Amino acid sequence: MTAAERRSAGDGSRGSSDGSSSEDSGASSRGRRPEPEPGLDLVTFGETMARLENPVVGPMRHARTLDLGVGGAESNTAIGLRRLGGTAAWFGRVGDDEFGRLITTVLAGEGVQLGHTVVDRSAPTALLFKERRSGTLTRVQYYRTGSAGSRLRPSDVPHDLIRSARVLHVTGITAAISGTARQALDDAVETARDAGVPVSLDLNYRQALWTPAEAGECLRNLAKRADLVFATEEEARLVVPADGARPASSPDDLAGLAASLAALGPRDVLIKRGAAGAVALCEGRLHVQPAHSVPVIDPVGAGDAFAAGYLAEFVRGRPVAERLDTATAAGAYAVTVRGDWEGLPSRADLDLLKSAEDTVTR
Repeated sequence: MTAAERRSAGDGSRGSSDGSSSEDSGASSRGRRPEPEPGLDLVTFGETMARLENPVVGPMRHARTLDLGVGGAESNTAIGLRRLGGTAAWFGRVGDDEFGRLITTVLAGEGVQLGHTVVDRSAPTALLFKERRSGTLTRVQYYRTGSAGSRLRPSDVPHDLIRSARVLHVTGITAAISGTARQALDDAVETARDAGVPVSLDLNYRQALWTPAEAGECLRNLAKRADLVFATEEEARLVVPADGARPASSPDDLAGLAASLAALGPRDVLIKRGAAGAVALCEGRLHVQPAHSVPVIDPVGAGDAFAAGYLAEFVRGRPVAERLDTATAAGAYAVTVRGDWEGLPSRADLDLLKSAEDTVTR
């Protein structure tokens, strides 16, 4: 399919009451796509799942109740950017079930635009189970084979919406969940590149979805087409050959890893180090950013918060130092609260973290 054909393709899904589209089993959709909102800061897409979490520490099998929520790397980032004052749209597929309705309700409630999200009537919404096995260890198990989200396909990609964005944010998870989702990811990235829209890529390797060799080749190809890349050290080493940088043990060593990743093409490379902060090679300059010291309640979603904070300042044209400040502050807030996105901060929260010396404000 040519670029022109990709841009003109679409399934014309019928609109539903929550602003998402609806699709009958395997059939072409009818009607017109909603018109894109002009000048969105962020467009992102992927699979968001219903999250079932053991509310207490211990094996899941001993839980008598489970907390219900939602989680997905891309939608977490969209919520994070929205809370920091930006505008964001998310698209993907959810099932025509209560879990799918929960997802669209939560995202719409957070101000994320959903006009191009498809309700798939022939596949269920995926589930993730989150278990706090100990006070310091969290385990996540996915039930996503054959899910609505994995059925994402190129005809679901809203090209005009992507062209209107200040940045397109994608993750490696979408490439891993199915072949059609990977095709949709490639289509979206090429649409953004053709339109001059910066592409942000969070590698987000999930070992349950593919092997390191499979992931490394695909993520390397994506990194070559991205403008900004977020990665942990381990994820970066899937993309950069072992002899491309020295084994990392300090920020100075990580600089070589970031440089090897930047040599593929991205202008900003951000190596996330959790409680150790971040090492970033942005626009040719190295930055070493310390993390905030906070009690860690739940580490899941911290990387998405970091990306949201960085991108919230990136789309505003703020300096790299300010982007990193907001990114690390957002990550700090995220880990202090249970849930994948619930602790994401507002602008007022950022100011509070910088200035408050007491534990109680009045």
